[in-house]
Amino acid sequence: THTAAAFTTWDRSSPCFVLDRVLRVPCAFVTHLGASIDEKTPLLRSNDAVHKQGLRLLKNIKICTDAKAIHSFLGWEQEFFIIPAAMYRKRPDLLNCGRTLIGKLPQRNQVGDFNYFAPLCKQVETLLFNVSALMLKLGVPMAVLHNEVAPGQHEMSPIYCQSTFSADNNVLFMEVLEREAEKLGLHALLHEKPFAGINGNGKHNNWSIGTDTGMNFFYPGKTDEARELFVTGIACLAYGLCQHNEVVRCAVAHAGNDHRLGAQEAPPAIISLYPGTGFEAHVDKIIGGGPILGYKAEKATADPKAAAAMPAVCGVEDRNRTAPFPFCGNRFEFRAVGSSQNCSFPIAICNTIMASGMSVLSSLIEGGMSHRDAVAKMFKENRHVIFTGNGYSAEWPVEAQKRGLPNLHTTPVALATFNSPKAKELFKSMGVFSDEECDARTEVMFENYTTTLNIEVGTLLDMVETGILPACAKDMAKYVSMPALAGERNDVYIGIKTENDKLKALFEKKPHDLRAEATYFCDTIKPQMLAVRAMVDKAEGLLEAGLYPYPTYEEIIWSHHS
Repeated sequence: THTAAAFTTWDRSSPCFVLDRVLRVPCAFVTHLGASIDEKTPLLRSNDAVHKQGLRLLKNIKICTDAKAIHSFLGWEQEFFIIPAAMYRKRPDLLNCGRTLIGKLPQRNQVGDFNYFAPLCKQVETLLFNVSALMLKLGVPMAVLHNEVAPGQHEMSPIYCQSTFSADNNVLFMEVLEREAEKLGLHALLHEKPFAGINGNGKHNNWSIGTDTGMNFFYPGKTDEARELFVTGIACLAYGLCQHNEVVRCAVAHAGNDHRLGAQEAPPAIISLYPGTGFEAHVDKIIGGGPILGYKAEKATADPKAAAAMPAVCGVEDRNRTAPFPFCGNRFEFRAVGSSQNCSFPIAICNTIMASGMSVLSSLIEGGMSHRDAVAKMFKENRHVIFTGNGYSAEWPVEAQKRGLPNLHTTPVALATFNSPKAKELFKSMGVFSDEECDARTEVMFENYTTTLNIEVGTLLDMVETGILPACAKDMAKYVSMPALAGERNDVYIGIKTENDKLKALFEKKPHDLRAEATYFCDTIKPQMLAVRAMVDKAEGLLEAGLYPYPTYEEIIWSHHS
């Protein structure tokens, strides 16, 4: 604490607002020497990088030269679970960790998509409309509210807007959601994986880059200028995702998201670009010597082949939900972002890699290369980051390895790359992080990971010792006079004690070096936590009804539905 001074300064790109008679002022937060110690400052710096490199690129390609500013835009899709507050308070794991560490799925869970295709239950409908009305009063109109795939899971999304304002709106939304839920005796779970065995929560970040004159780098448009800019913009993005793949992965690397990425509910940890199959074919034509123009950005129709239903208008390209970075008509959707995250950091990374691609393309043109040849070169050298197949398939990790794409499958593996010389050069050249800020942020991210796991292990050990094992002893005592009815109870209950003791012993041996501790938690402790959980969840199916010491999944997920 010998250099502890820190200061807030108003972020003028995001408006102030009043909530509960308190004026709230969006701010950047920096040290005495101006170092970033928040999520907002990197986003502001990255917006400056996009502005600078975007105007430079437009001048070089002689498109939209009347633009005076370049902005990044964000539309978030916030997923969350709503559960009874009383049951939340009776689960130490939910209170301490935001997720359940033990718990057996009910027979009626995600199968059949009962929740996804059902109307909102009355209590949740009231909550979501209350939240929507309050957000509108605060200047944030919500555009979407609906059930999600898992039981008890829902989603809300606002109208798309400028990125700093939108990121602040999301932080505000999460606070409003939690406060309004408590008023109705409910609780909102924003963790990436509150319940094992059913889908977790994401926060898809729909992101784009545009000019103050209305030109969008990620919209094919109706003019040759707009289409040239579209192809050029994706060339810059492909460069950024390919050459700086690791830092994009770091943007979504944290303990909660490790439970979600690549689990058939979210994109894999391999970062790739999905621009659509039609655009992929156009890229190959450009690489082969073809012109920048020629991509047929035409919306198709899907014909239901029924007299009473007219053909539905489709997008330019199909939607790939298995991709971490799919094209969505006029934006790209960063699908790997976790539900508890502040959007500022992932979008700052998107802006930074995009600005880097713009800078490289401008340098090629300024060096004498034609616009077409520079775009072709960018696509050729980064072609392997484009993937339009099934990201959930077993074949993709094998193919990605052949292409040389990193598979940073856990948070400790990913974070180790964040302050690499290559990453530092990227951030420094774009004015987003200094070397010292890079090192500091890496340390903080490692510390967040180990702190989370420390809390989870301690909570699991306590729940087993003070709740599960006593319940098992009570249940076992009921079979003293009729041991033949006990079945496998004795072995399972003893197995819980055995596995819990193993976890305790491993926990006591954790190293004290930060990176080594993170790796140890990931590779050694987490598998043993799963071993404890497997035995406890098996016991839950054997215990006499009423003896299980915590609210069950069935009670938590379904009891507030009417």
